[in-house]
Parts: sequence; structure tokens; C-alpha cells
Amino acid sequence: MRGKIAHTAKIARRENGDITLIAVSKTHPADRIVPLLEQGHRVFGENRVQEAQEKWPDLRAKYPDVELHLIGQLQSNKADEAVAMFDVIHSLDRPSLLKALAKAMDKADRRVPCFVQVNIGDEYQKGGVAIGDLPDFLEKVRAADIPLAGLMCIPPAKIEPAPFFAFMGKLADANGISGLSMGMSGDYETAIMLGATHIRVGTALFGARG
Repeated sequence: MRGKIAHTAKIARRENGDITLIAVSKTHPADRIVPLLEQGHRVFGENRVQEAQEKWPDLRAKYPDVELHLIGQLQSNKADEAVAMFDVIHSLDRPSLLKALAKAMDKADRRVPCFVQVNIGDEYQKGGVAIGDLPDFLEKVRAADIPLAGLMCIPPAKIEPAPFFAFMGKLADANGISGLSMGMSGDYETAIMLGATHIRVGTALFGARG
């Protein structure tokens, strides 16, 4: 996989080191994760706070330099636990969560970088800030002293993702943001071509979910 990432980055005239591979270990037990850790990979993604709490304390005791990303939706009442457990959060998507995370970070005296999730396909069933509300929401994130890692999206299923990734790049440029969390197992190469800085890959690394 690293070879594919490097090759795609080269075609896109980008530096391989500018792209972070997040190994999505959700639903996979610790014994499936250890081989990747032993190969030297250190950036992992989980969907749920509770699952991460069950798996990662023991793994981190042995591999303390792991960087753990929360890539799934986050309930506001789990903000304290998320701030304590994760190094980066990818799903900041509404004012109530913004308020809860800011409060949790102040209480813990720990600033956790967050990606703002954009509802790029305007899908009612998905989380994410509406495109038209994005500038105002980003202003509120910055005012709350939450480190802004970038923008995140999940394009609509079964539709060519390239136009959505390209539009995400335009949104990032328009708002002075460099980080773009986009691209998964089936489309990460397209995402890299269109500016992704963080790709979230599970199935291509671990196989089918456990």
C-alpha cells in the first residue's frame, strides 16, 4: 500500500511525506492490529470511543508513540472521554459538539486537533456541516481555541467521488485550510490526486471487518 501511495503522490507532483495513512482498525481485535504495529505503523483510526477504550490502553502501553484518530461520529456526552483518548478528532460537525469539546479540552488542559466534517453530498442521513454554514462554523471553532486540523468528508456512496474531493479542495483553499481528511480503501488514490493529506484506510489493510 505504501508503494501505491508513493506512486500516486508522485503522479500528483506531491511529496509522499505530506500524506498520512490512517489505518482504520475499527471492529478488528488487538491481535489483528499488532502485526501492523510491529511493522512500524503508528497512526490508527477508530469509530467509537468505547471500542478504543477497550483495545488501545494495553496496546499503547507497549507502543506509546501511537497516534489515535477518532474518525466516527461523536456524541456530545462522550466529549470528555474522546479528548482523553484520542490525538485527533475527524468528526466535529455541529455547534453542540463544538461546545462540548471546547469545555472538555479546557477541563483536561489538552488541545486536540479537530477536522470539521462537511456534508459534501448534502445527505440528510449523514453528519457534517452544511456547505453554506461552513465559514461561520469555522469561525466559531477558531474562537473556541480548538486546533483546526482541516476538513473531512465522506462522499455519497456509489457516485464518482472525484468531484466531491475536488470541491473539498476548493472549500479548504477558500477558508485558508491545508488539511483534508478524505479517501478510503476504494478511492484513496483519487483523493490523493485531489489533495488529501489524510486517508482513512481499513479494508485494504485489514481485510473485511471483524
